[in-house]
Amino acid sequence: MRDPVAAYVALGANLGDAQPTVLRAIKAIGQTPGVSVLRASSLYRTAPVESSGPDYINAVVALDTTLTAPALLAALQALEQAAGRERPYVNAPRTLDLDLLLYGSARIGSPHLTVPHPRMDQRAFVLVPLAEIAPGLVTALQLERVGTQAVRRL
Repeated sequence: MRDPVAAYVALGANLGDAQPTVLRAIKAIGQTPGVSVLRASSLYRTAPVESSGPDYINAVVALDTTLTAPALLAALQALEQAAGRERPYVNAPRTLDLDLLLYGSARIGSPHLTVPHPRMDQRAFVLVPLAEIAPGLVTALQLERVGTQAVRRL
């Protein structure tokens, strides 16, 4: 059995009934074998960034997991599929999007997974909820840099 690793996952949805979808996804992540949800941020409403469609509902969860990073990614992608996620084009609106932001102190660069998430520093919809549950992981400068992106706590 592997020692647990702290991981952070961003959740977002802007198609269908997004708010209940994100809440169900948080619960489903916690029911994944080898995964425990330690903390979940509030839900936030945000305008699409590099995307289109209605506003998103976003959140971030802190996890302890005994899964490897690729196995955790596979579990997250299975949850996306179960929620009807389709990928017709890059940054398409989505029923559910789950992004592995951080996996312990790991730096991973593979064709299928990059950790830390390569664009997390550019997105208020990630940094604001992450700062809520793990303030030591987000600096004031990072928040200042995304300060023009509208994020509303629900």
